[in-house]
Amino acid sequence: YDFGIRQGKTCIVVQDGPSFYVNRILSPYTNECLLMADEGIALEAIDKAFSKKGFPVGPITLLDQVGLDIAAHVTDTSRKIVAGRPGFEICEAVVKMFEAGRLGKKNKKGFYNYNDKGRRQGIDPAAYQFFQGDGKKTLPLEEIQNRGLMLMLNEAVLCLEEGIIANPGDGDIGAVFGIGFPPFTGGPFRAMDTWGVKDVVNTMRELQGKYGPRFAPAAMLERMAEKGEGFYS
Repeated sequence: YDFGIRQGKTCIVVQDGPSFYVNRILSPYTNECLLMADEGIALEAIDKAFSKKGFPVGPITLLDQVGLDIAAHVTDTSRKIVAGRPGFEICEAVVKMFEAGRLGKKNKKGFYNYNDKGRRQGIDPAAYQFFQGDGKKTLPLEEIQNRGLMLMLNEAVLCLEEGIIANPGDGDIGAVFGIGFPPFTGGPFRAMDTWGVKDVVNTMRELQGKYGPRFAPAAMLERMAEKGEGFYS
């Protein structure tokens, strides 16, 4: 921690666990986005939905930038995180793409096409062969956003509940600086306070009713909603 501070970094302390904190809250978000693609939602539509929400890049672009080799490894870690949780399904598309030699931007073969200079040229239609869907199904913008975002928020709360992070402030700093969570919101915990914990829980319950128990709110969130509490109040 002190070494990072001396380097001018913004540091947080997290406890040991699969994917620690930042990658852990990112995993259910990207997985849900891939599940939407598997259902037939266009990859471009998923990316644009989260760019409009304030993320610096959408989840599909992010996977290409990080590298599908790394994303495939994270997929294996995600299985450990959600093992035993009801209703969780891991999308295997990234693993299949990696096995087919697609590494994303680093070898110009991923979800997107790239020119000789490595600039993105639009979705590669061949990427859909790794999904059951063909990209022709539509969902309302807000529903796409909520499906990805609510799982990220819930995972952040589970990390707080389990002691992976010590407090909401660390969780907000890690999410904003680590994965580009929309900075104008202040981070996931500050955002839940702004939007209203009760409203967040209600949104999760609506998604739970439509898509299954993976959207069930964390016990801490439900208690806070019942008491009218916030993370900073």
